[in-house]
Amino acid sequence: MISTRFVLKRLLLLVPVLVGVASLVFSILHLSPGDPALTIAGERASEEFVRQVEESLGLNDPIWVQYGRFLADAAQFQFGESFIIQRNTPVREVLASKLPVTLELALYGQLIGVSLGIPLGILSAVKQDSITDHLTRIGALTGISVPIFWSGPLLILLFAQMLGWLPTSGRISVLYNVEAIRVTGLVTIDTLLAGNMEMFVSAVRHMILPASVIGVYSMALISRMMRSSMLEVIRQDYMRTARAKGQGAKITVLKHGFRNAMIPVITVIGIQFGGLLGGAVLTETVFAIGGIGTLLVEAIKVGDYPIVQGTVLTFAFLFTLVNLGVDITYSILDPRIEQ
Repeated sequence: MISTRFVLKRLLLLVPVLVGVASLVFSILHLSPGDPALTIAGERASEEFVRQVEESLGLNDPIWVQYGRFLADAAQFQFGESFIIQRNTPVREVLASKLPVTLELALYGQLIGVSLGIPLGILSAVKQDSITDHLTRIGALTGISVPIFWSGPLLILLFAQMLGWLPTSGRISVLYNVEAIRVTGLVTIDTLLAGNMEMFVSAVRHMILPASVIGVYSMALISRMMRSSMLEVIRQDYMRTARAKGQGAKITVLKHGFRNAMIPVITVIGIQFGGLLGGAVLTETVFAIGGIGTLLVEAIKVGDYPIVQGTVLTFAFLFTLVNLGVDITYSILDPRIEQ
């Protein structure tokens, strides 16, 4: 049973992390070249109009005043309005439209990675140095080594162009209006809630290729970590004792070994998932999905500072939540960690 004190302690530790990230973002953007007021007003704007924009944004205030205002707004998830990408649109609304895209991709990609990586890692460890072990290790090494910008187009060429089984890009067929049934922003979930199976099938078919590209990479990392962790656990004295008492190898591994071997694997899963929430930019670009990672890259290119600030702080917040989930999972797997 997880104690409330443990969870509250971990939640309090998130505060200095988020403040530190916010301070770093504020400092970098203020030190970066370019004038936000000039970006908003336009290069042909008069100096008087540029000064008016600076005054309206509070850019003439002392730096500590701007910093305090920035922290207060960030605590309320108020990041102002977009300068360029979606002009005069609140950043919170822009993020709300893009975040579910990346979240859905990350969830399905990680689901594929976990469901394949953990069983393969256990199998590889139990059958160490067998042909199964060698094939699994070769597959994992290949999955890590192949870059997404190569594997993505290759899958599109094979399954979309040559075989014609799956679509090449997007989240759902252009024949359907997803916004009309939007609830969560996750297309597969929204189509299920709407009870429209044709739209659901279309959404799943569009998700298979991008999720598989991410899933194969995650599977490779997870299976390698699972194998090494399970091999270490199998050699422990309590595992030998369990086998000496007459327990079968399968029961020993699953009942006594799996729980302890999962602790370092949970770390890899958490880091992977947190990184994907930060935006699988290459996957989003190859499959023309347009999630939050692509949004950040575009905002940096055009100098849309409110979008950059809001996106980076959202990344940090989500990553800290994932780390909190990892810590709680640790305490479930091994109660001694809580102490």
